[in-house]
This record gives sequence, structure tokens and C-alpha cells, in this order.
Amino acid sequence: MILRYAFVSPTILALLIGWVGRSAAASEPDQPQPLIGYSEHRTNLPGGRHANTSTGQALLVNADGTDRRSIADALRNEVGAWTQFAGWSPDAKWAIIGRGWESEENAKWEEEHQTFRFTPDGWLYDSYLVDIATGKTENLTAVDRVSFHNTGLFFWPNDPNKLGFTALIDGDSHPFSMDRDGRNKLDLTKNSGGFAYGFSTSPDGSRISYHENYQIYLADADGRNRVQVQTGASFNFVPTWSPDGQWVLFVAGEHYNCHPHLVRANGTELRKLADRGGYRGVIEFLDVPDHHGGSSDVPVWAVDGEHVFYTAKVGENVELFKVSLDGRSARLTNTPPGTLHYHPKPSPDGQWLLYGSKRQGVRNLHVMRLADRAEHSLTNLPAGHAAMHAFWQPDPAVPR
Repeated sequence: MILRYAFVSPTILALLIGWVGRSAAASEPDQPQPLIGYSEHRTNLPGGRHANTSTGQALLVNADGTDRRSIADALRNEVGAWTQFAGWSPDAKWAIIGRGWESEENAKWEEEHQTFRFTPDGWLYDSYLVDIATGKTENLTAVDRVSFHNTGLFFWPNDPNKLGFTALIDGDSHPFSMDRDGRNKLDLTKNSGGFAYGFSTSPDGSRISYHENYQIYLADADGRNRVQVQTGASFNFVPTWSPDGQWVLFVAGEHYNCHPHLVRANGTELRKLADRGGYRGVIEFLDVPDHHGGSSDVPVWAVDGEHVFYTAKVGENVELFKVSLDGRSARLTNTPPGTLHYHPKPSPDGQWLLYGSKRQGVRNLHVMRLADRAEHSLTNLPAGHAAMHAFWQPDPAVPR
């Protein structure tokens, strides 16, 4: 049984219902309300990291904060297994769910040694597609399996028969493409010998970006003709393409002291976009000691492609900001001492911002109307619980 903690004020509820109604009216008559997918887990259980992360479950909630419910419960069918919401298909019909499992023995070893130990016997992580209407699941990363640890599944832009994901092979991370049925898996950095992560594609699907050994690379969709972005920084992380494909956004600097940067799609015109004011760039997601440290909190594009949302330190807080491509920054939140914001995500129509916020020691999700910065709570979890990794359901009518 899932308790419902969400509370929405009558005023904000009416506004959101109006937004939902306008969205539905503009689409097909049977188009469902916009959904938000996210994850919950415990944060203060004794036993360390795995004791808490193994409680993770993927959930759905309406954009107005109502009808909170779990999804893909059958994937948490054994001890040591958990799920995490990881994205959507462009047609909004499929949820992307990460399903992890770790053995008790391996978790104990990791806790004792305070580091990860990824082995085929101790770990299994796959990325599933889950049909929202029927609950049907597809484990495409298990088809012609290339790894026991497969994350970051996404649908390739402009090609409904192609997907991308990231696989751990012999201790290194590699970006892959594959067909919609899970076959024809292609290692896009097969001969590089580096640890590649932060894999993304340009909006037209013709190019890719990723960081390898913390350096940014741009390449053709098949991995060829790759070019390193020369930043002069030792730490470069998670490149993402602008909605028009003209720019690539990432953080650069030193580990735990890096800031939003931009570069043209051809690797030129590098510039620092904003400063995070001493923010380490990670949100700790447990209230017990964690050898991993936290979840990366990176900047994201606004829907208009003319702005970027990011988080930065102000005093003891981590607040939300919006910055234009010419570097003009505006602070979006001004919250009580000790507040930490994380993982901002704009709505498909660009009018709302979804994000996490740790207030009074608890990590919950919130939604802000950007026009007047009015906010409402999407979740209201008690101490010892956390809501994170939230994703708006796409609007199929909006070009992507």
C-alpha cells in the first residue's frame, strides 16, 4: 500500500487543472493528463548504501500532484532488487525504468571497502520499457546481452526504430546504439579504451556527445569522426545538445568545482556560462554515510533553447537559477536557510519547472510556474524518505 503525502493548495490546483485541460483539449480526445515519473527510496536505514537504495521504486503522479502510484512493481520481485524512473518514449506511451539488483554479499563487501565492486555475480542492472497503459515490460538490454550493467536507455531522435544506452564492459563504460527490438547493438567507442559516460544525441539524431575520461567528445551518430572539445579543464561532464542543435552544454572545471559551459556544435566558441558559487554539483541522496557521495546535479536546457536552468550555492543554500546564453542570470528561488535544490526539469511547454528540494532535512519534489514563480509541492514525504529523478511526460504534439 502506498500512502499519499502530496498536498496542493486550491489556488495552484485550479491553475494546474486549467493547464492540464488546455493541453488535453489541444490534443487527441483520449490523451491522458500529463504525468510525472520519479523515484522514491529510504534515506536513513541502518546498514549503509545498499540497505537504502534497494528500497527504490519508480512511481507516477499527475502534474497536479494527484493519483500517486507505483509502476513496474513486478521488477522488484526479489531481495536486493529496486527500480528507478529514467525517462519516457517520445510518444509518451512507454516509461523507461532502470531495474537494479545487487547480492547481499557484494553489498556487504562494498560497505566494508567503501567502494563499488561491479561483477557479473554481484550486480545486474538493465533498462526496461514499460507500457503505461498495459504494464507490459520489455528488457531490450538483455537481448543479445553485451553487459550485466546497462543504464541510460533513450529513444534516438528522428528514428523510432533506434535507441541508445550505456554499458559497462571490462570495467569501462561504453555508449551503444541498438535497434528497437534490442538487436544490432553497436559500441560507439569500441576502440577508445576509455570510460565514456554522459551519452546524448543531437536533436536530429545525426551526431552524439559524451565525456570520456572526463573530456568532452563530439562525433557522428556511428561514433566516427569524433573531435575532442579543448576546454583546458581536468573535469568535463555530461554534455547535452540545445533544442536547435547549435550548442552543447556541459560543466567544466575541477571535480566538485565545475560550472556550466557552452560550445558550438562544431567544438568552437567555448565559454563559461555561469558560476555555481562553490556548489559541489552533487546532491547527497542518503542521510547515512555513502561511499558514492551523491547524485550529479547538472544544468539543463530550457525549452526555448535560449536559457539554461542550473543550481548554485548562495550562503548555505543551493538555489535555482536561470541564465540566458549571453550570461545574464536570474535567481528563481529564495528559500529558508538549509534548503538545497536539485535536478531542475522544464515542462514540455516551457511554462513550468519541476525540481527537487531538501527542506527541513527531507527531499521532496516541487513544481514552479515560471511566469510568477508560484510553487506547489508534488510530494510531501516524511523524514527518512526521498523523492528524486523526476521526468515530465512528453507532449507528442511538441516537436522534439
